[in-house]
Amino acid sequence: MAEHYKPVKYKAWELTLEERFQEYYPPLSEREAVLEANRCLYCHDAPCMVACPTHIDIPTFIRKIATGNTKGSARTILEANLLGATCSRVCPVEELCEGACVMRHDHKPITIGRLQRYAMDYAQEKKIKFFEAGKPNGFKVAVVGTGPAGLSCAGELAKLGFDVTCFEKKKMAGGLSTYGIVVFREPVEVSLAEVKNIEDLGVKIKTECTIGEDIKFEELIENYDAVFFGVGLGSVPDLAVPGEDLEGVVDGLDFIEATKVDKLDSIKFGNRIAVIGAGNTGIDCATIARRLGAERVTIVYRRSEAEMPAYHFEYQFALGEGVSFMFLTQPVEIVGKDGKVEGLKCLRMDLGEPDHSGRRMPVPAKGSEFVIPCDMVIKAIGQKKHTDLLGKLAEFGVKSTKNGYIAVADDTKRSDHPKIFAGGDCIRSKGEASTVAAVQDGKVAAAAIYRQLVGAPSPNEKHIEPVLSPVK
Repeated sequence: MAEHYKPVKYKAWELTLEERFQEYYPPLSEREAVLEANRCLYCHDAPCMVACPTHIDIPTFIRKIATGNTKGSARTILEANLLGATCSRVCPVEELCEGACVMRHDHKPITIGRLQRYAMDYAQEKKIKFFEAGKPNGFKVAVVGTGPAGLSCAGELAKLGFDVTCFEKKKMAGGLSTYGIVVFREPVEVSLAEVKNIEDLGVKIKTECTIGEDIKFEELIENYDAVFFGVGLGSVPDLAVPGEDLEGVVDGLDFIEATKVDKLDSIKFGNRIAVIGAGNTGIDCATIARRLGAERVTIVYRRSEAEMPAYHFEYQFALGEGVSFMFLTQPVEIVGKDGKVEGLKCLRMDLGEPDHSGRRMPVPAKGSEFVIPCDMVIKAIGQKKHTDLLGKLAEFGVKSTKNGYIAVADDTKRSDHPKIFAGGDCIRSKGEASTVAAVQDGKVAAAAIYRQLVGAPSPNEKHIEPVLSPVK
């Protein structure tokens, strides 16, 4: 079991519902943080720093914790990553910084994520403000979407003196961090505190404002010197199987969102639940269901364990939570009675030739049909692309990739339209889609916007490219 996670038990007399949805680990005490920080070797070639997409100076922030300079540690983190509190909780550290730690070979890797959270929580608790709005430079930038990419871009631009306005269609800002990350990984208060920090830099955030309805695309292009799109992706697509309209079939993202914005005891859930999809969203939905009290939760995935998109440590975590997995299983119909879910009809699959993604294609096995008894089905098979948005952007000369993402240059995040930039999941046609990658996209775009409009290199460009060459 990865140390980053803590499974819980569900006996009513052991934990209350609220306790089941507390963060995995309590915050480190000062003594624990200092002891852990002193384990760090402060490597000169710092592979952990190279592995961090935002290139936080990890050895330096850890050394400052070890010497009692927690405020300085927090500044070091935020200089490279304005969403350091979120990333300390949701980054796949086992795959990134901690996975690259030289201590992992003979000992345990330094718990970089927990140390970063310690510094971030300290700064938030003390209400320390490290940055202020830069001297106004006369340029206006619009940011569409207030997820990690949008907030990162907006904050970096505000520090450089830009007049920034963010447009968010939901009631609260924060995007995925506010609505789409399970509460026992990141409480909503953490995300909203980061939103407040960005607003304190002078960024204006207009919520419940939909582009194309409340404000037209043409107005953005005409009234702003640059526009950054950090709109993420859309809802979970349809399964395209009979019975999808039955009561008890829910969108996985809506299921997660309910734990962030509703009272836990008001959330409806089944006793025997089938989750379709084995990505990180599917894992989140399954673990939420278990912590709510579902007796049996089964993740159904049409490929094998080797092809599942979820991180391995997430898979191990789900197993520890009591989630079952049915691999090589393809849903073909949701079975119902009296308008409600009663089961999930499936086919057994074999693996055929690799498809364009390099993963072997599932092939139905003849005569293998069977039904999984369940009273709730959660759809977690990815997210829709913003086809309407892509169509509108195409009118302004913005191209899309063959996979349906906004096409941008890697080094600037600029599209084929000189005013339009984009980052986050809406451009992630290659590479890992993650919060930390989105934050870096926002930084890269902010630096490119500065260079384009001001005509000089951005002061923050030192935090964009890795200081050191990647370790081979």
